[in-house]
Amino acid sequence: MKTYKFKINGNNYEVAINSVEGKTASVAVNGTPYTVELEEAPAAPVQAPVSAPVPAAAAPAPAAAPALAPAAGSGKAVTSPLPGVIIAIKVNVGDVVKAGQEVAVLEAMKMENSIEATHDGTVTSINVSKGDSVLEGAPVVTIG
Repeated sequence: MKTYKFKINGNNYEVAINSVEGKTASVAVNGTPYTVELEEAPAAPVQAPVSAPVPAAAAPAPAAAPALAPAAGSGKAVTSPLPGVIIAIKVNVGDVVKAGQEVAVLEAMKMENSIEATHDGTVTSINVSKGDSVLEGAPVVTIG
């Protein structure tokens, strides 16, 4: 893991590059994990992290913790309804769920919010971990 410190528009950012695979980088900006899509695949793995922090700080795309970044199941994502912290994940990959079933719990503004399946199906991936900070619209689980 390589760590960089940036100052952008007067704001300090600490960017840790966890991994780079093809055109996808797993980074953490000020401790918050993101998956970043690079415009082009890096020529050498050592030099790839230099270009990753700018898109991460400018337009973060919340995603899984670094250990879960490669998991991208097929199906439709169930997204976070608002920014907050994941405090519980109620399903596992392979579980069959029904529309309206609770799949995760999000804490936002000191309140617990239930995140429910939007449709029937099988959980193909879990895109967050307990304790992750997520933004509105971030994929929490994928149901196929």
